[in-house]
Amino acid sequence: MKNTSVKFGLSAISSAVLLSLAGTAFANEVTEVQDEAVLEEVVVSASRLKGTATAVLEERKQQAFVADIMGSEQISRSGDSDAAAALRRVTGLTLVDGKFIYVRGLGERYSSTQLNSSAVPSPDPTRSVIPLDLFPADIIESLSVQKSFSPSMPASFGGGNVDIRIKTIPSDFVFNMSGSLGTNTNNSDDGIEYKGGSDDWQGLDDGTRKLPASIKAVYDSGQSLDDLSPEDSRQLVTDLNRNYDPKSTSIDPDHSVNFTLGNSAESGDWRYGFLSSISYDNSYFVGKEYQGEKFLLGENSAAMVQGYDDVNTTEHSVKWSGMLNFGIEWQKNHRIDMSTMILHDTVDTIRDKSGISENVNESDNRRIRSYDIKYEERELIVNQLKGMHTFEQLNYAGFDWKYSLGRSNRYAPGNMSSRFIVTDHNEDDIYDVVNEGALSNSTTAARYTFQQLDDEVENYGFNFTVPISFNALEVEIKTGADYISKERSASNRRFDINTRAFNDVDLTGSELNEVLSDDVIQNATLTRSILNDTTIDGDDYLSAQKVDAYYLEADFFFDNKFRISGGVRWEDFRQISVPLDPYTGQIVLASDATNEDYKELAFQSDDFYPALALTYLYDDETQYRFSFGQTTVRPDLREITKSNYIDPLTEYPVGGTPGLRATSINNYDFRYENYFDSGENFSVGVFYKDMTDPIETVQSSGQDGPPLVRIANAETGYVAGVEFEFLKDFSFLEGIGQDIFMSGNLTVSDSEMELDRQNIVDQAGVSAAVTNTKRRLTGHSKYVVNMQLGYDAPNGNHAATLIYNVFGERIIIPGIEGQQDAMEQPFHSLDLNYSYFPDFNSSIKLKLKNLLNEEQEILANNVLVRSKEKGTEFSVQYTYQF
Repeated sequence: MKNTSVKFGLSAISSAVLLSLAGTAFANEVTEVQDEAVLEEVVVSASRLKGTATAVLEERKQQAFVADIMGSEQISRSGDSDAAAALRRVTGLTLVDGKFIYVRGLGERYSSTQLNSSAVPSPDPTRSVIPLDLFPADIIESLSVQKSFSPSMPASFGGGNVDIRIKTIPSDFVFNMSGSLGTNTNNSDDGIEYKGGSDDWQGLDDGTRKLPASIKAVYDSGQSLDDLSPEDSRQLVTDLNRNYDPKSTSIDPDHSVNFTLGNSAESGDWRYGFLSSISYDNSYFVGKEYQGEKFLLGENSAAMVQGYDDVNTTEHSVKWSGMLNFGIEWQKNHRIDMSTMILHDTVDTIRDKSGISENVNESDNRRIRSYDIKYEERELIVNQLKGMHTFEQLNYAGFDWKYSLGRSNRYAPGNMSSRFIVTDHNEDDIYDVVNEGALSNSTTAARYTFQQLDDEVENYGFNFTVPISFNALEVEIKTGADYISKERSASNRRFDINTRAFNDVDLTGSELNEVLSDDVIQNATLTRSILNDTTIDGDDYLSAQKVDAYYLEADFFFDNKFRISGGVRWEDFRQISVPLDPYTGQIVLASDATNEDYKELAFQSDDFYPALALTYLYDDETQYRFSFGQTTVRPDLREITKSNYIDPLTEYPVGGTPGLRATSINNYDFRYENYFDSGENFSVGVFYKDMTDPIETVQSSGQDGPPLVRIANAETGYVAGVEFEFLKDFSFLEGIGQDIFMSGNLTVSDSEMELDRQNIVDQAGVSAAVTNTKRRLTGHSKYVVNMQLGYDAPNGNHAATLIYNVFGERIIIPGIEGQQDAMEQPFHSLDLNYSYFPDFNSSIKLKLKNLLNEEQEILANNVLVRSKEKGTEFSVQYTYQF
């Protein structure tokens, strides 16, 4: 299997470098430019916060629909490295697994993500939403989270819509360089590593992990590995990389570099410019984990009977990105922007695990020892072209358009796990892995997987805006269209090493590559094939999605006091996901399949989605908002197929459900907002979401190993809550109080959904053994708190921010057969960022994260199900601006 997008990605990076260097010569010809933006910037002079939180308040204030906006200065101040981490500072948002954002306590399926208001593909094999950790903070201009639906945005809207806005051409010459060094307190201990490839530092596999050509040829011929003779399988196993054995190693410091170059110039009525950015980040993490899989319930307790209670983990992450934006403007009324972006993220994780099962446990002086490798490269390449035009002769009517083509892929070669049995021969509770271990004598002694996913999204659209003025009435009519086409292909090859095929091999040892060396394999007597093909129907699949949308929206502004905005959107949504036979490439259906069976592969809906927003401006500082919208949330691509897949978030297997229904949502919002001249602000909002057919998860009983999760429709559900947000300085205290500010937000909410047991049986094909048919929605937290305490020195040389974040417990896996729901526990995050500005051109930033040294924990029946250390992170960054 080959990562076909790597060459394209490197080409984009190379182009960005060459154009950035060429820009140096271009900059020498640039004359002084006066910044005359079409939209005037609102500057607050009475507060020292004018460079951070208050910089984006005016945009939020002018929005017709409820929205929260976070600017680049705020992101920099909080010290967050990517979009996902930054968004958890926004009111009502929580971060899950460092990738996905839950808005108002709703899972990631209930939020949509756009890049510069365009749809982009996802390299995640199990979700249509894009993991937000892909976007480095350095390229982000602002993050907009719209929480009430407007007709100009996608109707697939639950908690909110996240729009990531990338930096565009600057007003002046920009050339910045920055570098950082850091570590984690856990990294002072030795980690573990395996023999990877020579290009691992680039986040690229050099072929060490790829599927051997001999095995690939078998699959390409349409054969299963199960069809091979023992002698044929012997040669294939010798071609297979078995050198994944963990070794102890010291951990290098984290390090990153970033370069930004841009400029702009004017010539008569024309203005043009560019902005380029390149970044590289290399980091490590060492930690302990606990992975429970199956528990025995007692009257007042629960005990793990299957899982790993001692897990040593080392994770190596490499991220690099390149961005190049061009812009040209004529008479400030017509502008065209072109941007190219490549984001690459590689995570390489090795775990050395010790635990028990129902058949191998300490009662017979045996334990399981396993090590597994998870390696994945995620890449996103986006090319966008957009234009904005204002026609003065037509009463300043506006026309804007966009075209976006994005490609993403996930390349996961050579993921493997092995299984050893360790015996305490002396019965002294000491399990010597090296001297008392043996490779498992089973059909699944080791498992290999090779995965490839390719996604492409094309999005284009346009908007017309016509302003009309009367004596005391301002009217803006807006209409437009949006077209999205998405295609996805995925393949997965999975097979196991069967040690029962050997007749005369000593399996004693602690390393797979040592126990099954080339010499052992070549000379062993075989009774059957060494390889068991566990690839199944649906591991390969094709899917496509198409959305045609049109909308009409009107905005009425009466006497600068009352504002009424509303309209309707119509969407025609079509989606199909087809499971394929991995050997023939044919659609997987029974020979007696009917038309209804084929229809189950497709999902189609078209409907109107209205929205209305009312705003009352009490005075220059105070306004009241009310909004209503009808929206939908549709099943993800893989959720309408019968095949199973592994959720990378929980690492639990998930089964899709053909015939899954879309969720219908009625959204209600009310917000009171106060904006003061000093830059301080306060707001309180109330929201309610009434849901029909919410898409939920249920657990299947009788599963051997990790719980099997199924997707099913609940009958009804709701989410209701209150949001508070404020920004306050302490100038009233005088002295040092004039240099201190506090900002924060609090969301308190509740949710409930109701399942019908018979519907679960009929729809998802699982038993009705659900413990709670009435419960909160999966992933919902009853509270979210974000607080920041900041200090800006009067001389401008120092700035510091103390940041606190916590979310309430939330359901991860619903319980069955009397066991309660598995709940992720609150995580109290306390971070400190300090910046020193020794001169006008340079800055030094110190970041401390997770000062409380919290761990991630999941509990069920007050028993630990999962846990993971996070450690405390330290980093120092130096930035120089030319």
